[in-house]
Amino acid sequence: MTIQDLVGTYSISGSNQDESNEITYQGVLTLTLDQNNRIKADWIINSHKQKGTGFFKDNILVINFSYKGDDHKTYKGVAVYRCITKDVLDGFWSEKHGDPLYLGSEHCLRMETTERLN
Repeated sequence: MTIQDLVGTYSISGSNQDESNEITYQGVLTLTLDQNNRIKADWIINSHKQKGTGFFKDNILVINFSYKGDDHKTYKGVAVYRCITKDVLDGFWSEKHGDPLYLGSEHCLRMETTERLN
């Protein structure tokens, strides 16, 4: 798999950085490449927008992200995805000010595929 294979739009479902592990949000993740062949990520979760940049190696995608909260503060974190196929990404994430005892999770399915998440 190459970094170019990951470019596209994904439907996402995830859980927040807490003990519940229940799916607490859904949204869309769009992956593109910049002029240096690095990943650019844009999430839309409910009405919130998040942006990130990252890199890809050995079927692992790492994205440093940030967003403005409702309190107008900037929050930062990192998301790590195992690229199961070019259409299915399985990941976890953590924010700097999140609960350090837990990781969030995120599952991504390319929107124009017929593959299914288990």
